Amino acid sequence: MPDISEADRAATTTLARLNQGYVDAFMKADVGWYRDNLAEDFLCTESDGSILGREEFLRDAGRGPDVATYRLTDVRVRIYGNVGLVHATGVFTRRDGSTGTSRYTDVWAMMDGRWKTVSAQITRIQSSPK
Repeated sequence: MPDISEADRAATTTLARLNQGYVDAFMKADVGWYRDNLAEDFLCTESDGSILGREEFLRDAGRGPDVATYRLTDVRVRIYGNVGLVHATGVFTRRDGSTGTSRYTDVWAMMDGRWKTVSAQITRIQSSPK
């Protein structure tokens, strides 16, 4: 791993913490967390290809998760000045007991002295038949 600056190291730590907050907010249907941490022009590309604006995303978040559990297995944070990318893999269990995997990339930007999510892209990985 190349040497990174103290500022980038601090940003990496902050974005890893915010990423966990994002997942926790998803599982708890914590719309307030998202209101505080999503940019006003936030866009989310869902796994079915649909695009949600901020208000649609907040409305969906308030309905609660469509999974019973969601656990991160791999998180990578990359910093490019005032932009950070968070790539992660999650393993989930649906309410019916079936399992799945998703991968996502969230784009964060430093805005007015704090990190805000500007974009999210979610991909659910097809489970192979048993």
